[in-house]
Amino acid sequence: MLNLVAAFISLTTLLTYVNYRFIRLPPTIGVMATALIFSVLLQLASLAGFPVLELEMQRLIRDIDFSEILMTWFLPALLFAGALHVNLDDLRSYKWPIGLLATFGVLLATVIIGGLAWLIFDLLGWQVPLLYCLLFGALISPTDPIAVMGILKSAGAPKPLSTTIVGESLFNDGTAVVVFSILLSILLSGATPTFGEVGWMFAKEAVGGMLVGLLLGGVTILMMRGIDQYQVEVMLTIALVFGGAALSRALHVSGPIAMVVAGLIVGNYGRLHIMSDETRRYIDKFWELIDEILNTLLFALIGMELLLLPFSWLHAGAACLLGAAVLVSRLATVAPPILLLRQFGHQAPLGTIRILAWGGLRGGVSVALALSLPLGPERDLLLALTYIVVLVSILVQGLSIGPLVRWIYRGQPRSLQSEEH
Repeated sequence: MLNLVAAFISLTTLLTYVNYRFIRLPPTIGVMATALIFSVLLQLASLAGFPVLELEMQRLIRDIDFSEILMTWFLPALLFAGALHVNLDDLRSYKWPIGLLATFGVLLATVIIGGLAWLIFDLLGWQVPLLYCLLFGALISPTDPIAVMGILKSAGAPKPLSTTIVGESLFNDGTAVVVFSILLSILLSGATPTFGEVGWMFAKEAVGGMLVGLLLGGVTILMMRGIDQYQVEVMLTIALVFGGAALSRALHVSGPIAMVVAGLIVGNYGRLHIMSDETRRYIDKFWELIDEILNTLLFALIGMELLLLPFSWLHAGAACLLGAAVLVSRLATVAPPILLLRQFGHQAPLGTIRILAWGGLRGGVSVALALSLPLGPERDLLLALTYIVVLVSILVQGLSIGPLVRWIYRGQPRSLQSEEH
């Protein structure tokens, strides 16, 4: 196990260096692109009669349980690190767009994508049950702002827009995982639950996750109150994240939602009223570094997954159609809430609908959820299609969102960036 970890970290570090030294794409996108190029080179070497390297890399990637690592270890830490630096006052200011996008938006996207996927599969002659199509809709619904946030900031996107994207992503991961878990339990049980049973499952996962997050965040704050030593306080946050994720899993509640709530508590009340300046500085730097390292490892792993997945031109064509369906669903879930809120006096920055729609990148959560599907031909198909959709989303949308933001805001003073044209 230690050899596996050492090999993967070493390879990811090399890919990071190559991107920084020669390619110079945005860090997370660049690492994934470099890993993708590396995978293609290994496959070309195998076709040329030198299959040893590809076989060794396949063995390395196959030994890594992507779904388990991301959902149990990476995602809780990433969500906690993200929530740690989100201002609750900013979230309250944009609570309506964030809340609508992260709840009803995810549910609507699941239905729209699932329905369009069912039609696309039928058009291509693939007999995929509707429940699997809805599972695909749920797993592809969560957006991943990691690769796009730095680009938005450097491109000059206004704070309300950045806050909406971050706030939505913190909660829609948890919502999508809950919806996916409910649909997966229906698939595995073979029984159709009543509306009340579905509501209870959703409430248990979501509300239970919030309560666990409140409890863990509150206990951590109380423990920090009695000490002033940054080493111990940093360790408390580590125990909160990984111990809390394990506890959430044992209680069958949403770990992602629990970590978001705990991060908001520690990041706001703890940082403002409990921590000393030294402790605050160390905790901020520690979790910023953890966030960057885990994201680098995650995107490198996504790029190298290409070695394990069988593709055909039909898969590529289907993925393009599904990618279009995902964009249509994103527009359908973004535009109505923003337009509705404007009727009640909530102004949105210039280009909000276009940037939210195009900036809704898909990421590692979607791949991890696809990997957790039960073994079978439907899983193989959905996994391959999910990977292509995520890959294209990160590379195409991630690299073009910056120019889009700069084009929308060209010549516009910040004071006028308040309405959608």
